Amino acid sequence: MKAPARPLLLLSLCLSCLSFGFAISTGYYNAIFSFGDSFSDTGNFVIMESPVLPNIPVFPPPYARCSNGRLVIDFLAEYFGLPLLPPSHSISKNFTQGANFAVIGATALPLEYFKKNNIYDIPPINSSLPVQLDWFDDLKQYVCNSTQECKDFFRRSLFVVGEFGGNDYSFAMKSGRTVEQVKGMVPTVVDALCAAVEKLINDGARHVLVPGNLPSGCIPIMLTFYQSSNKDHYDPRTGCLKGMNSLALYHNAVLRIELEKLNKKYPEARVIYGDYYGPVVQFARTPELYGFTNGALMVCCGGGGPYNYNASASCGLPGAIQCTEPNSHVSWDGIHLTEAAYHYIANGWIKGPYAYPPLISVMEE
Repeated sequence: MKAPARPLLLLSLCLSCLSFGFAISTGYYNAIFSFGDSFSDTGNFVIMESPVLPNIPVFPPPYARCSNGRLVIDFLAEYFGLPLLPPSHSISKNFTQGANFAVIGATALPLEYFKKNNIYDIPPINSSLPVQLDWFDDLKQYVCNSTQECKDFFRRSLFVVGEFGGNDYSFAMKSGRTVEQVKGMVPTVVDALCAAVEKLINDGARHVLVPGNLPSGCIPIMLTFYQSSNKDHYDPRTGCLKGMNSLALYHNAVLRIELEKLNKKYPEARVIYGDYYGPVVQFARTPELYGFTNGALMVCCGGGGPYNYNASASCGLPGAIQCTEPNSHVSWDGIHLTEAAYHYIANGWIKGPYAYPPLISVMEE
């Protein structure tokens, strides 16, 4: 099935946020450096792409995010007693406690890869993982003065690389590739992720968290664009598209194997796998168990349709309406999660069972 044209992806202003508590662990990490896409972007998209897409709204800090509130990366910073990470393109240049290089729409692979393979539904500005790593190298001057000083600093920092891959696969599918054809990209995407991890370890990193892909078959935009009249295409326990989820499962399986190889290659470092897939599938199976009384597949901020996702009235566009209780939903805008969902996942990465190993156990080593 040929996918429709990509809708204009807009951020939505946080109108209401619940307060979630953490037992804060201070003093362990001196900084956090985050790379990724819209699941961890804290403002770079707004800063960088406003001149290209002038209809993007202007957001007060700190909620220039694709959610109704904080993301996983925000909860990680709070747990470790650090401030919310400034976008790497912010004017302040105060990065002594970390920086966030993530950008909405970012890919693991360079944009040249997509053009070479006749995939042209890609972001207007190149913010791929290799580019984000270049930004990281440029930013070093603000936190350290020599190679050894940088290594000493990064040894006491937490690095988060991802989520990456979701956009790579989505752009390919929007260009007419089937799920099975897109699976052929997985080793290349995972190689790019592992190359980034190796680069960071060689720069001094000792703790690197690498999240896997979400179950894209449970994401309302995918359920809308790739809806099927064949009931066998859906998981009866969740209502999610089985084929889409098989792609995420394959990516995550390959990624975990390669991350374990890195752990063996670099015994002085700890490479941690962060699981997005497991908790989101659990939300879809038993949403009420986690407090999601409006389910896992129904969008909070949307404009109609079976999942309340409508590309012509998506969140941030005229016609979209925000629900009154965002954190009773898993899905914020049909693509991204609510603060409540991100909080639960962050807790699972810190304390288990959604990180291998959990961050708290790494801290105790």
